[in-house]
Parts: sequence; C-alpha cells; structure tokens
Amino acid sequence: MVTLKEIAKECNVSPTTVSNILNGKPKVGEETKARVLEVIDRRGYRPNYIAQGLRNQKTKTIGIIAEDIAQFTTPEIVEGIMSFCEERGYRTIVKNLRLYARWNDSWFSNETSYHSILDPVMKELDSIMLDGIIYIAGHARMIHCFSEGVRIPAVMSYAFDTNPKIPSVVVDDKKSAYEIVQYVISKGHRKIGVIGGKADNIHTQQRLLGYQKALFENQILYNPSWIRYARWDKESAYQEAKELLKTDVTAVFCMSDRMAGGVYQHLAEKGLRAGEDIAVVGFDNQDIAEYFVPGLTTMALPLKEIGHTSADLLLRQMEDEKTGEAPGQIKKLIPCTFIERASVHRI
Repeated sequence: MVTLKEIAKECNVSPTTVSNILNGKPKVGEETKARVLEVIDRRGYRPNYIAQGLRNQKTKTIGIIAEDIAQFTTPEIVEGIMSFCEERGYRTIVKNLRLYARWNDSWFSNETSYHSILDPVMKELDSIMLDGIIYIAGHARMIHCFSEGVRIPAVMSYAFDTNPKIPSVVVDDKKSAYEIVQYVISKGHRKIGVIGGKADNIHTQQRLLGYQKALFENQILYNPSWIRYARWDKESAYQEAKELLKTDVTAVFCMSDRMAGGVYQHLAEKGLRAGEDIAVVGFDNQDIAEYFVPGLTTMALPLKEIGHTSADLLLRQMEDEKTGEAPGQIKKLIPCTFIERASVHRI
C-alpha cells in the first residue's frame, strides 16, 4: 500500500505539504496541489484516518446514530448533518439502530431492549476514535442515551437526553401549532376541533399548548370535547373524525398529515369536502399533503435545519467555541414553515 511519504517523494514535496492538501489547508499553490492530487488518484492512496487520529487526537469524523433511518423525519436530518459537516471537512459514519423495524413502538419504555441494541453501537463508535456523536430520535421524548460520564461531545437531535449536559435540537411545536391555528381563526373559524397523537407524546402536548394559546388570545373558550387523540395514523384518525364531526366544529386541526387523511376520508363518505364544508389543516408537510384534494394546508417540519443546527452545536463543542449558553441549558427550538393550500375556507 502506497504511503504519504512515497507520494511526497514522487511529487518532490514534503509530507507536510501532502497532508495540508489532503486536509484542505490553504497556502499550497494550485499547480502543486493539482500535481499531488493527480499522483494520489493514480497511485490509489487512501489516508489512514485511525493513525492520523492517534497522532493528532482528532479523526475529523462524526458519528450519526439513527433510531430508524426509515422514519420519515430522519433522512432529511441526516442530510442536514452530513452537508454541514462536509462543508467543514468532517466525515460522517451513520449507524441505523432499526428500532421501529425491530419492535414497532413497543420498545419506548423497555430500557433493556433499547440498550441491547444501542450499547454495542456506542462501543463500536468509541473504538474508532470519533470526534463527536449526534443521536437522531424518531420522535420527541426523554431518552436515556448518553451517560453522565460520556467522554466525547454529543448532541441529541429531535428529542431530549436525560443527561442535562447534552444539548438538544427540536421542533418548536408550540409556536408552530399556534401559527397554524391563528391562520384558521383568521378565516373566521372559532369552533376548531383537534385530532392529536397519543396524549402522553411531547409533540401532542406542545402542539396542544400552541392551540390553546391561539384560542386564549382570540377570546375563544377552550372546549375539551373538541379534543380527540389518535395514533398518528390515518385509520385511528378516521375513527376519531366520526366522533368529532358529530359536534358543531367548523374546522379540524390534525397534528399530522397522515391523520388529516383519515378526516378527508370520513368527509368524502359523508358527501362533504375539506375547504368547503369543513376546514382541515395538518402538520409535517409530508409528500401526501399536496396530493390531497384539495391540497392540505400544513406546517413543514424544519428537518434539514435541525440537522444543520445539531451539527453546528456539536462542532462548537468539539472546537471549544462559546455558545453563549451555560452547559446543560442548551435547547434549540426550530420553528416550522407555514404551507398554505386550499383546505381552509373563510366563513
């Protein structure tokens, strides 16, 4: 296997010059850089990052742990992290725990099962001398992931860690729900029902607070009978819509686009139409939202921004930059983007 010293000798430059070119450092002439890169490509040289890490105490490598890469929120967060890291010369390694694929949602409170998958991955990543780790959750909750004695910088993305020293980057559910409910109220609706996710879910709780805040500011009395809880899917929301639409609500705030699909289905069966008879709004801006008829007004999750912010926080920790916040108090709330389509009519 060709070595860095051999590359340097063939190019008639110092090993330091070759190293600087590989690490993207300035002050190397373009002609020299082009010559060295041509030889590297021709000779098939591959840097030994582990050896570099042993010498420099840094590998320029970030670990990304995803609870399940198939969760619709995860790929864009991963992309946000990877693009941010690549721009700054860091490599990434992605480990997929496949927790939802293994156990659906039965593992949330099973610490033994959870750590039987997580712990070997953490040990593997520790063995290759990563500079930092970002953990991507499937949904917001408290997670016992990073121990108090964790040795490298870490960030929790899309959830919260029980270790108070670990920064978190999450959706600003409360502000985003407040914004979309304010929009519905601006269209004249004052009887606004809700189909939320599971009642003990952080997303559900925070979005309900945003809904209540919008009602309070517009002097609309909160009616508990207008609040229904489902399982974040179309089927359960369809059943809840049957009960909710027996009341006199004129609009429905669905806490996910998939659940809005259940409301659309029930309306169609009753000969009614979203945006004409009953206003419907969603949350997430999944691809299905624009293909509903009419298109669904919703909130787009800031997934790439969450990835960027998570990577930014991690690199600041690694490079000892000041964040302006005390350790253990860093919680970044990223607001959603309002997407207006045709599912809300004026009354």
